[in-house]
Amino acid sequence: QVQLVESGGGLVQPGGSLRLSCAGSGIIFSIYAMGWYRQAPGKQRELVAAITTDGSPNYADSVKGRFTISRDNAKNTVYLQMNSLKPEDTAVYYCNPGLTKYWGQGTQVTVSS
Repeated sequence: QVQLVESGGGLVQPGGSLRLSCAGSGIIFSIYAMGWYRQAPGKQRELVAAITTDGSPNYADSVKGRFTISRDNAKNTVYLQMNSLKPEDTAVYYCNPGLTKYWGQGTQVTVSS
């Protein structure tokens, strides 16, 4: 049984930072490109960052220069370091392995003063 557990979200002021983690069980992350997605209220889920199996990252224009995706295959975990957070980053954040059907419960990120 595949389980994905996202953590690390919370309430942060504009300009602050958070580090999200996504830990997987029942699935081997190392064979998949991994993506971080977010969904804000009333909006579609969007891809914000992805990392290939060999560690090459890609970012949505809206987060480029502020977010950093990384992976630790030994821990079967992917991370999203988020700096210089803005109110428009407020959303539930999810990880997804390789565009598969597997999703976790997400972690809420709220950026507000």
